[in-house]
Amino acid sequence: MKKSIQSLLAALLLVFACNTAFSQTYNNLWIPDTLAGPTFNLAIKDTFKQIVSTGQQTITGGINGNFWGPTLIFNKGDEVHLNVKNNLNDSTTIHWHGMHLPAVMDGGPHQVIPPGTTWQPYWTVTNNAATYWYHPHLHEMTEEHITKGIGGLIIVRDNIESALALPRKYGVDDIPLALTDRDINNSNQFVTVPYGDSMLVNGTLRPQYNIPAQVVRFRVLNGAIERSYNLGFSDNRTFYIITSDGGLLNAPVGVTRYVLHAGERVEILVDCSGQQGTSVDLKAFNSTLSNFVAGGESFVGGPFANYLGHLDFRILHLNIGAQTANPITAIPSALTNNVLINEADADITRHLTISDSTGVPGILGPNAFIINHHLFNINYNDYHVPLNNTEIWEITSNSIFGHPFHIHDVEFNILTVNGAAPAAAQAGWKDVVFIPGRTGNTPSVVRFIAKFEDYADSLHPFMFHCHISLHEDEGMMGQFVVTGSTPTGVNEVQAKDFTLYPNPANNRLYFNFADASTTAYYVKIINAVGKTVYMLPRPQLQSGLDISDLAPGMYMLQFTDEKTKVTTTKKFIKE
Repeated sequence: MKKSIQSLLAALLLVFACNTAFSQTYNNLWIPDTLAGPTFNLAIKDTFKQIVSTGQQTITGGINGNFWGPTLIFNKGDEVHLNVKNNLNDSTTIHWHGMHLPAVMDGGPHQVIPPGTTWQPYWTVTNNAATYWYHPHLHEMTEEHITKGIGGLIIVRDNIESALALPRKYGVDDIPLALTDRDINNSNQFVTVPYGDSMLVNGTLRPQYNIPAQVVRFRVLNGAIERSYNLGFSDNRTFYIITSDGGLLNAPVGVTRYVLHAGERVEILVDCSGQQGTSVDLKAFNSTLSNFVAGGESFVGGPFANYLGHLDFRILHLNIGAQTANPITAIPSALTNNVLINEADADITRHLTISDSTGVPGILGPNAFIINHHLFNINYNDYHVPLNNTEIWEITSNSIFGHPFHIHDVEFNILTVNGAAPAAAQAGWKDVVFIPGRTGNTPSVVRFIAKFEDYADSLHPFMFHCHISLHEDEGMMGQFVVTGSTPTGVNEVQAKDFTLYPNPANNRLYFNFADASTTAYYVKIINAVGKTVYMLPRPQLQSGLDISDLAPGMYMLQFTDEKTKVTTTKKFIKE
């Protein structure tokens, strides 16, 4: 979306005015509802929301609501079951960002949910207590679907975090903040572009929130398409990082600034004790960002032009009120004792590259950013990772631009960034690492270590990619499979013999296998006109399949065997 220099200057004056107290009007920050498990029902839909206070409603996407989705509460050790119904007019996916789970449940570009279809992944939660999130991951459509507002937060709780004296009254002293920005046109509609002109928190423009005069916890997600946020407070107070992407740090890390890149999460503690009746702003101090960090640029025209580029701006206005009952009033000195992966235990070092390329058809902007010298190919696996491998991934970037690199399946430990140990706030468990742009002609090199200790799957890969959605959609992505033992024997490639009963069926459908050891890798149910209505990865068939929601009629059931990955089709009738 091109903007004239005159309109840009006018908007800059507006940004300045909006950062002065006398001209500011605020909207109350919306706090997403929570859902507790172990079963979660999520409906993705096209909808509307009054994003701008006057004028037309904005066409949005939401999960169980009209923008964004509920915060899911997981407990470590629970088996969680997700019933995801796609009521959009488009296909989509839902990726459980940061979750350690089987590839077939991961929600990447291979787990496409057609319109009207229900997908039912499940897994046992092994992640540490921290803040994670879920969002669309349909190849070449991720930017558009995230722009609509589809996504949500996940809070994992565990015994270690629960034993600490930390704020955890959701929406009171434990506040979720999903940061993003949008370009909103004259009709109040979102424009799908890399950078927006308007800051949003939890889908709220110009937000304010009332917090108590005590220690307050903020769970902060950078859910932007591209922009990084150099977080800090208007009075330059110290705040304390207590978690990185994948869990608690050993101890709180005091900072006055923290750069949060796309896809990253951080939990912070802010001590507001004795400050009742005052206010403070959470801000992005982006005027200090490099021109080669997302949000540090200042474009005056073209598709990347935006009114927040290379500026300091308010994110959230905070009004400090009275203490709650039983307030937390102290920052803990210790949090946990992380046992990080020993570099000497690595079985292999994989060498990845990030580079710039020009002249790629369909690429927006002057450069295409690529991993390993090629664009993403959904039918090509970059790596076959042996089960139980401990691996160092060394990423060398000759790109002029910095990229937040995300890997699915595992949380990792950063070893070095351009030869130096990671900063204290980055020294825990991570699933996104910022790869700086090159310095002159000197490439940047980032190394991390991870263990791939389970979830071997020869069919469904895990992804790695830049978490700038535009770059990801344009092909800055690769994939890998975790490989285990391969079944052998002539009989193993034969279709599995089974019957379905009762047939016709009413509420539940049962399986009778000729080989009692047979287990399901995948089951799909397809109606008489060829539309997939259920996608069931590794369904637990001991008590049959619940088909009570199906309309009466004839259906085809596609059963894929776990061991051989051979698919057999059977017909059944729903009464």
